Amino acid sequence: MKRILIIEDDRDIVELVRYNLTNEGFQVMAASDGSTGLAQIKKSPPDLLLLDLMLPKLSGLDICKEVRRDQSLNRLPILMLTARGSEADRVVGLEIGADDYVTKPFSPRELVARVKALLRRAEVPDETPRPIEAGKLLIDPSSYRVTRAGKPITLSTLEFRLLYYLASRPNRVFTRDQLLDAVWGTERFVTPRSVDVYIRRLREKSEPDPDHPVHLKTVRGAGYLFELETEPAATRSGRGK
Repeated sequence: MKRILIIEDDRDIVELVRYNLTNEGFQVMAASDGSTGLAQIKKSPPDLLLLDLMLPKLSGLDICKEVRRDQSLNRLPILMLTARGSEADRVVGLEIGADDYVTKPFSPRELVARVKALLRRAEVPDETPRPIEAGKLLIDPSSYRVTRAGKPITLSTLEFRLLYYLASRPNRVFTRDQLLDAVWGTERFVTPRSVDVYIRRLREKSEPDPDHPVHLKTVRGAGYLFELETEPAATRSGRGK
């Protein structure tokens, strides 16, 4: 049975979530403030975290940052619950490591669908492809680990899936919609803008100079590609950050 932790200070929302997810066969635990919730995560990590942004004692953003910094927790799927509806707030949540979001008030059916989709994406396949080496970058799908020059890089599950998908198909341009379908799946609930956020995060974590990426390239007006090796400057017209 998959274990889901919801950190939310609104009791009505907690009970609504608990009722609907329990009916779907999930075990649901709850914390009403950020500090208690973070302690529960570290003591007994759940399979998925439902996280409100506005919490007493410790904000949801701070919890998300702490989880993503922890090597033992960084693959934990995080679904944000927020009353904030602007794109800027959603982007901030995605930038710090959340995998998806729902805006209050939300449909219980939609919430259940997103939870199931995130859990499916977090599963490691039985037959794992071979590691990829690109310069100093090593991407190992058997352990979902990435290193640069032997130093580990902490990635969330979705960050890893996006990086591996591009790296395993080098020098091929993919549109945002193609990447959403391939990495997020057909039941995706994110927008093409989310791809830009994830690419930026991957560059910040894996590239020596995120403003001048070696591997994760933008092809203006088309999409993104992964270059195994740096091309001579004369051949890179139209490509860049």
